[in-house]
Amino acid sequence: MRAAWLSRLREWLPSPAAEVLDVGCGTGSLALLLAEQGHHVTGVDLSPGMIAEARRKLVDHQVPVLLGDAADPPVGDRRFDVVLARHLVWALPDPLAALRRWVGLLRPGGHVVLIEGRWGTTTESAVGVSATALAAAVEPLGGPGARRVPHRPSTVGQGINDERYVLLAHV
Repeated sequence: MRAAWLSRLREWLPSPAAEVLDVGCGTGSLALLLAEQGHHVTGVDLSPGMIAEARRKLVDHQVPVLLGDAADPPVGDRRFDVVLARHLVWALPDPLAALRRWVGLLRPGGHVVLIEGRWGTTTESAVGVSATALAAAVEPLGGPGARRVPHRPSTVGQGINDERYVLLAHV
């Protein structure tokens, strides 16, 4: 699983040492992989428990992990080359406001990397956001040509029966 995520992150992000904001970083799994590749990562999560685990995991990598709302990261006037979110957009109360904020945190030529999906077997039970809907939300924010990349089974540990994808937008 680790090797699969490393491979995909190398495909999706610019060469190290990019400044990466990992919003909704959880326990810091992706932040750790990025830091090991030489990126300068800042993590943000709302859960004190997740933050504690991420800080433990990242202690040797000088990765700041901030307690705060991923939709409005507490980073002041800092700007980043990449804003990365995994399985987060669909759970936000106002995803469009979060996307606008994240785009505003990018340096010119920056990238938004959204690892998302729509999980469930029927329309009634599905949760998440479709790639079509998320691409439509990103495009007016300066992300024309957002590219959808399907997940490989190697990054989820099993066969995929629902919609899992990465949306890459250069803004």
